[in-house]
Amino acid sequence: MDLDICGPSIPTIMGLLNEQVHSSSSGWSPVYVQDNLAVMSVGFMLPSAKDAVMWRGPKKNGLISQFLKDVDWGDLDYLVIDTPPGTSDEHLSIVQYLKESGIDGAILITTPQEVALQDVRREIDFCQKVGIPMIGLVENMSGFVCPNCKTESQIFRPNTGGAKRLAEETGLELLGQVPLDPRIGQSADYGVSFLEEHPDSPATAAYLSIIHREQFLLPHVLRTSRLSGDVGIKQILGDE
Repeated sequence: MDLDICGPSIPTIMGLLNEQVHSSSSGWSPVYVQDNLAVMSVGFMLPSAKDAVMWRGPKKNGLISQFLKDVDWGDLDYLVIDTPPGTSDEHLSIVQYLKESGIDGAILITTPQEVALQDVRREIDFCQKVGIPMIGLVENMSGFVCPNCKTESQIFRPNTGGAKRLAEETGLELLGQVPLDPRIGQSADYGVSFLEEHPDSPATAAYLSIIHREQFLLPHVLRTSRLSGDVGIKQILGDE
């Protein structure tokens, strides 16, 4: 579920750029990448990929509510929600709408630079204040791997310690570090699976390791969050 309403890139990344959402008696039908992978994004509803989405908070909130209530998701193993950077309307809305069902956990993505880490520190604070369990951190663009010689070098240097230091400071799990590979961007542009196209890349190994680690940690995170209780969104939103 793509919550980046003003910059919906998921249709392009998933190879679904020209697809549309269809309605039925059971609600909106998500667009399927595979039999077991469905996608919903505002990008499917725009006349063209060039059209800007210029919506204020209430209209964004209404669409997020529709994505949750009016989409025929079927039986799900996971609902993965991709949010834009920050802690704004989209984040508050999804926490509020999923208050009853609960959010299993958040995975926070950063890059090694301090300017990115500052944003993630605010997102960690947001998760703590609204009671979202945090599964862990992922460091993207962590070094550069040459596709030919496989040599790794640092382009975005972790001058303040990167995600590793942040994980140590906050007690969060560092799920993994994904090195730069120019073919990742190419795969995203063409909407093909990087993992399938380049199985021997160090970045593929990093992605798979992160997925396995997340699957291992999620049950533990759920047990811990149920024992400790949650804060509740009302402390943030008041009586809205």
